[in-house]
Amino acid sequence: MTEQTNVTAARLWIVLAKAYGSMAGWVEESIAAEGLGLSDFMVMEALLHKGPLTMTEISRKLLLANASMTSAIDRLERKTLAARTFDGEDRRIRRVALTARGRKLIEAIYKRHEQGLNDLMKDLSETERKAVYRGLKKIGFAAKAATGGKEKQ
Repeated sequence: MTEQTNVTAARLWIVLAKAYGSMAGWVEESIAAEGLGLSDFMVMEALLHKGPLTMTEISRKLLLANASMTSAIDRLERKTLAARTFDGEDRRIRRVALTARGRKLIEAIYKRHEQGLNDLMKDLSETERKAVYRGLKKIGFAAKAATGGKEKQ
């Protein structure tokens, strides 16, 4: 890999887009090997780390279209990995939660997923990871501000 002396914003965008594409391809392939679709994995991962969520909360957190999210939850319910329940305080609200079977599965899959990500990024030092993280956050906030605060749906 050659080091660029002058990294323009356009060049950075190309590298960022290519890196994202490569990482997304790797994630999709590794998740498919686990027998899940990417949307299913994303929903399960959100429920693992955030607990039971409403459909709206899931959609917002994952930036998934409602149809994609609903289809993923339907698949997870058919596989008895997640269940929709009525909220205890407001029966108009339905929450989605992992079943015991779903929790056991996603905990195992997520552990392997996290290790795979660590393996992919092993050549970055902690300092480099922090710099990339800070830089991407700045870029994301600037792009969000430039679009009036709208995120891609």
